[in-house]
Amino acid sequence: MEPLITEGIKVSVEVFFQDEYSKPLADQYVFSYRVTIKNESNKTVQLISRHWYIQDASGGNREVKGEGVVGKQPILDPGDSHQYVSWCPLNTTVGKMYGTYQMMDIESGDLFDVRIPEFRMAASFVLN
Repeated sequence: MEPLITEGIKVSVEVFFQDEYSKPLADQYVFSYRVTIKNESNKTVQLISRHWYIQDASGGNREVKGEGVVGKQPILDPGDSHQYVSWCPLNTTVGKMYGTYQMMDIESGDLFDVRIPEFRMAASFVLN
């Protein structure tokens, strides 16, 4: 997955299939993902909220909105980065996610959206 940079904020994602938490006979597939957000701009910013779009292979779509990421609203000075791990259950062996973070320029108070790159989730046995 290629990272995306929006207004100097770089977002990259790594995905991992969680075999030990998945139940294929019940159509439950669990994925974790590690997001790295790096402030490559010259301003201090704060992550305010997230907005995810999640799609599975059967055409199911859902949206997830909320404050911060895993209970935090990190402030990133220029050059700082923040990394977190979260998870997503699907009813199919493959799917994808993408979305935006709403960020705030600490100095001006201006809000802006940072794109989260689309990434694919696939159960490890599907790739073989």
